[in-house]
Amino acid sequence: MRLLLLFLFLSPSLFSQNPYPQEYFGSPLDIPVVLAGTFAELRSNHFHSGLDIKTQGVEGLKVYGIADGYVSRIKVAHYGYGKALYVTHPNGYTSVYAHLQHFSPEIEAYVKAQQYEKESFVIELFPTTEALKIKKNDIIAYSGNTGSSSGPHLHFEIRDNEERPINPMLFGIDVKDTRKPIVSNVYAYPIGKQSHVNGSNKKQKLRLIPQKGGDYKIEDLKAFGTIGFAVETVDRQDMAANNNGVYNISTFYNGLPNFEIDFRRFSFAETKHLNRLIDYEHFKEHKERLQKLFLEKNNPLSLYNNTINQGYLSITDGTSSVYQVNIGDFKGNETRIDINIKGTQQAPNDVEEEIKTQYYIEHRDITDLAEGSVTVHFPKDTFYDNFFMYFNVNNDTLILHKPTLPVKKTFTISYDISKYAEADLKQFYIAELVGWNNFPSYSTTKRKGNTLFTNTKDLGTYVLARDTVAPTVVPVNFKDGSWLSKYRFLKVKIDDDVTGVSNYRATVNGQWILMEYDYKEKTLTYDFNDGIVSATKNNLKVIVTDHVGNSTTFESTFFRK
Repeated sequence: MRLLLLFLFLSPSLFSQNPYPQEYFGSPLDIPVVLAGTFAELRSNHFHSGLDIKTQGVEGLKVYGIADGYVSRIKVAHYGYGKALYVTHPNGYTSVYAHLQHFSPEIEAYVKAQQYEKESFVIELFPTTEALKIKKNDIIAYSGNTGSSSGPHLHFEIRDNEERPINPMLFGIDVKDTRKPIVSNVYAYPIGKQSHVNGSNKKQKLRLIPQKGGDYKIEDLKAFGTIGFAVETVDRQDMAANNNGVYNISTFYNGLPNFEIDFRRFSFAETKHLNRLIDYEHFKEHKERLQKLFLEKNNPLSLYNNTINQGYLSITDGTSSVYQVNIGDFKGNETRIDINIKGTQQAPNDVEEEIKTQYYIEHRDITDLAEGSVTVHFPKDTFYDNFFMYFNVNNDTLILHKPTLPVKKTFTISYDISKYAEADLKQFYIAELVGWNNFPSYSTTKRKGNTLFTNTKDLGTYVLARDTVAPTVVPVNFKDGSWLSKYRFLKVKIDDDVTGVSNYRATVNGQWILMEYDYKEKTLTYDFNDGIVSATKNNLKVIVTDHVGNSTTFESTFFRK
């Protein structure tokens, strides 16, 4: 039976089949499910691995376990998921709840005991199967905005026993949606120097002509040779204006299936290859994510079905053909794009020759580049394609090609710093110049002997920079000598304008206290309900250190009865 179900799931023709249990899981919230983000929608360098459920603009809503199980993992971090719970269920699936404000009392006490033992706010725990059991609809946490969240919501996932995220809507979680996906852009791509679209060998933006009912047609085009297409599309549900991701894109060439992208499941190992799905150069230059409807070489994504000729079209002279794109959301709302193509052979008038440099990258080989005090090490398969790289070093400034080329592995940039005085070296770091003003953004920098190095996945311009400014620490809700008997929380604001805050430590009367760091608000918060402070006169000490070791110590006295 298991083999039969597996075969049915993998069969690309069974778009409507659903092998997942429909009544086993409940809802994680007791309000209508309205989405700020859908499963597998396109994010920066990754697919979204769950549903972002709106919490009516507030924090503190009750979060429920969707089925019986046990808490198998707890993670508390400054960034990413913030405070997150992982619950393993008897049927083999794991549910994930992230950006939480805090946990239920039992789980909160369990976590805080470990945080105080390890003297760390950031923590990752793997409780035993008996430690934190839950029943379906138990309150396990409260919704929040922790981690890399841009507003209050619950990030919710369901993963299989191989830790692969699956669209939670496949398990019966319902969202009201009667609206068709929206198409913003369609582009055509000539492939090879002999191909053209409307006489051009360059990527062409096509004119969308809206039709009644929400579909589109494209102004008739002339083409020849091998071509492909890409679309920019989003979906909106009924009760929200968010631009979310679609569920399925399929294409047909002269009525026959040609290509399909199915966003129902993926693995975390492949999510980084989103940048091979989209036109990455176009995204970096225009902030528009064009989803390519053709499969380039070295694309390992498992999302594709019904792929004929890798999704490319071969247009010959004197032919007339029809290309159709169907874009669907989970509820079956579908938008159609029709493109009529007339095969017309002609020599394109704008073929550009590849710019050649002395540095040719064979993507399957290890490559080391060196000039002056800078070396760059590329492991094999750092890139998807072979290409000529622009590499230049001027003093301590490295220009490493352009940031418009997708990178699939981290590579290493190293600086020889032996020419600098030892007293200055601890404040040096490697920075990437970003934005219109070339702001020196800190790239995680380590030192080994007389070498500074950073591991990165971004091409662009790098410099050797120096940070001489220590972090700032400012009290928020008290001043030196204050009585805080009626206060629940003690807050200080910490900041570092150059390399950023690396770590902090807070004590009262020499004893470590748990201060939660909210990097978005730049605050550290201590909860007096932790019961650590019992004396009347108390000495607070907060030490904050940035990424190059500059440190600030803040001390203050407060009183409590």
